[in-house]
Amino acid sequence: MTDPRPLIMHVVYRFDTGGLENGVVNVINRLPHDRYRHAVLALTTRSAEFWSRIEHKDVEFIELNKPPGHAVKLYPELYRIFRDHAPAIVHTRNLAALEAVVPARAAGVPIRIHGEHGWDVSDPDGASRKYSLMRRLYRPFVTRYVVLSRHLEGYLKERVRVPAERITRICNGVDTTRFLPAGDKRDLLMGSPFNACRYEVVGTVGRLDAVKDQMTLLRAFALLLERAPNVAYPMRLIIVGEGPMRGELEAQIGRLGLSDKVWLAGARKDIPDLLRAMDIFALPSRAEGISNTILEAMACGLPVVATDVGGNGELVVSGETGLLVPSGDAGALAEALARYALSPTKGVEHGNAGRRRVENLFSLDTMIAQYQELYDKQLRTLGR
Repeated sequence: MTDPRPLIMHVVYRFDTGGLENGVVNVINRLPHDRYRHAVLALTTRSAEFWSRIEHKDVEFIELNKPPGHAVKLYPELYRIFRDHAPAIVHTRNLAALEAVVPARAAGVPIRIHGEHGWDVSDPDGASRKYSLMRRLYRPFVTRYVVLSRHLEGYLKERVRVPAERITRICNGVDTTRFLPAGDKRDLLMGSPFNACRYEVVGTVGRLDAVKDQMTLLRAFALLLERAPNVAYPMRLIIVGEGPMRGELEAQIGRLGLSDKVWLAGARKDIPDLLRAMDIFALPSRAEGISNTILEAMACGLPVVATDVGGNGELVVSGETGLLVPSGDAGALAEALARYALSPTKGVEHGNAGRRRVENLFSLDTMIAQYQELYDKQLRTLGR
């Protein structure tokens, strides 16, 4: 018997730990299971551990192990996959997966949605003419665009020349029942060297990659210790994540003499526990869409110091829920951290305001409802 539920095929470059992929998991797990079917197509590979987070057993996964470069050689295989599976919707995400809309259209997929989630380190502010032209080239093959921030929405309108009526903005959402504030004191964390109550713990969470720029955070932390040693004496830094920059970060920690004050915690599954073991959250990224980690930190009642890039300014109200600083400016980042170190009560006040902001505007339920409305509206054009 044919399954009457429409199939949504989510196309990503790689299916592994990350904010974009986390969003796909939340959409699949939380959309009504009796209303939609899902499949995930990774142009390269998947992480079996990350894949295990999908709760529904009928979600098919396809990986193509694409080598570096354009996917044109995969077009025949993509065409066959789309033709054989006959999805009602193909939803590609970010530039690395955008080219899949061409074989999707050729195979007769009626709805082709493309999501822009953020910038790559090679084009941190969307200035690349080459990438703008590439997006324009694929524009006729896209039915609908989804953006996570006003910054990305403006980019599509101005640089890619997408009409406003073809763009829907859906911000990321956070599970406010899983990400909760600690009590009166930050939580103890198993394995942390900085559990003692005398410490003031700054933390960051993200892939150890140049675009996340943990290197500037290390320089800022060292500057703080140098310029205000009395203020910074109890401060400690936790960097959570894994990635290609780990070796360089370890070397920098050694050069700066921070080995006893910085903990590289590696990849962790217990992010809510990690956040509740922090006093201040920092995000030094060079580029962002709508950052899941900022939202998670705000949901946990932490004041947030973040770079003023991408959609960060849509999340952090500077002076109210946190502080925004210029990207790559270690001095400004050090000064912002010092402000919270000097006034812990201000940090608590900003953290509480951030929690309220997430509850009102950025809950996971709100995000899922917006995706359901998007999919339903597109499917209604097909009479489904």
